[in-house]
Amino acid sequence: MTSNTETGGVTGTQDKDYNLIWYVEACLSNALRLETYIQDAEREKDTEVADLFRKAQADSRKGAELGKELLRARLSGS
Repeated sequence: MTSNTETGGVTGTQDKDYNLIWYVEACLSNALRLETYIQDAEREKDTEVADLFRKAQADSRKGAELGKELLRARLSGS
């Protein structure tokens, strides 16, 4: 079910702000999860997979930083 209106009245946070918060959390959570996967690959001496996960982790960190910058600007009214 989709809605064309913000649900800020229910949550106290407008959808666009909540969506950014969710995105940042998802990126950071992914970066943490990938650390486990990197360690697993390294334990198996699979450098190809470990490198893939390191690149994915870097992308997740970058996404989190970009999301935090955008969120910071929007919440401060800039």
